[in-house]
Amino acid sequence: MLIAVLDGMGGGLGSQVVAQLTAQMGEKVEVIALGTNALATNNMVRAGASRGATGENAVRVSLRRADIIVGPIGIVIPNAMMGEITPLIAEIVASSDASKILIPVNQNHFIIVGLEAKPLVTQIREAVARVAEIVREKEGKL
Repeated sequence: MLIAVLDGMGGGLGSQVVAQLTAQMGEKVEVIALGTNALATNNMVRAGASRGATGENAVRVSLRRADIIVGPIGIVIPNAMMGEITPLIAEIVASSDASKILIPVNQNHFIIVGLEAKPLVTQIREAVARVAEIVREKEGKL
């Protein structure tokens, strides 16, 4: 099963997700890093992703094979993350058949309401737990 972690900026959130996924899921899954910039990709690979790629075309090509996509909610919002999420990246992610685990991170041009305020560490832990649950469900169907 292929899990794509998509992040931008410095890849801090993505690095934490990658580290937890690889620690908890081990060889059950392949975790790849998709960064909107080289720094984000590099940091996620250093955190344990099996491989990484950078940029809009890398996202387009790599997400074709992904079973699960994990990242901040901004990955489905055009021009989020200070413009690093292009309209095409947002469309590719949103249109993908892969399951999407989106971590609610407020940004200065959009605010998510109706969610319980939790520390980012807790949100990442919950996202990783949900990925593990999806992997178990999909393994049971094979």
